[in-house]
Amino acid sequence: MSTPPPQDSAVHTLKKWGENSFIPVIQASLIASQHLKPLQVIGGIFFPVALLGSAYVGAAGYKKDAGGITAGLSGLYILLASRRQQRLRQKFFSTRGVIRGATLGLCAVNVVGCGLAYTFGDRAKEAEERGE
Repeated sequence: MSTPPPQDSAVHTLKKWGENSFIPVIQASLIASQHLKPLQVIGGIFFPVALLGSAYVGAAGYKKDAGGITAGLSGLYILLASRRQQRLRQKFFSTRGVIRGATLGLCAVNVVGCGLAYTFGDRAKEAEERGE
């Protein structure tokens, strides 16, 4: 009988989530889909561009820094999006409400996961992986 592989802890799984470069791209597309029609400059242009920049930084090998940028932007988006008031029917029973809920949920997970990636990241190890 073979033994099952050891399970990763929840903290380790969230840290790996925060180091992933694809997650900010998904978040940027969800935010852009909400704010591009009608155009809202902060939500439609600033957040998606900054998140795509964060994904580029993570793909370039700077995972700790990308995690910090993504966590900060996600927290800021939650703060700004939670100020908007919506009726109950619009919040839960519309396509826009479902996308908004998914975006806020993804932002909340990103704040935790990317915050862990930033907190427990090792710049010396990342520099070694990049070959510096």
